[in-house]
Amino acid sequence: MKNLFFTAILLSLTITSCSEKKEQVAEQQPTTESNTMMEEPKPAASADTASTTAAAKPEDEGKALVEGADCLSCHKVDSKLVGPAYQDVAKKYTDADIDHLATKIIEGGKGVWGDIPMTPHAGLSKENAQKMVKYILSLKK
Repeated sequence: MKNLFFTAILLSLTITSCSEKKEQVAEQQPTTESNTMMEEPKPAASADTASTTAAAKPEDEGKALVEGADCLSCHKVDSKLVGPAYQDVAKKYTDADIDHLATKIIEGGKGVWGDIPMTPHAGLSKENAQKMVKYILSLKK
């Protein structure tokens, strides 16, 4: 009788222990990065922008493109995240650098702001990358 009792307790502990491990393993599964090319971001249409699309400034379109892409996962407007703050980029560059910076967004880069490379955005058109740069440069203090 004692053996049956201890066996039942041991079995219930084993079942409980295994189920907790499965939950922990499921929670600890790392997310994997994808090297697949993202589709070009499309500016989000709102009631305000839909009626004034023809009169939209490149900076406004650039802001919408930045918000629709993966940019904000590494950059913030006013403080460093993984990459530099947009305001710091705006301080360093001028309108003469728009083409250069648009190319850096498309091709990626490393070394100007540290050792962490910027992911290339090969699916982005040069025109949209330039709009994004114009938005970033408009943040100059």
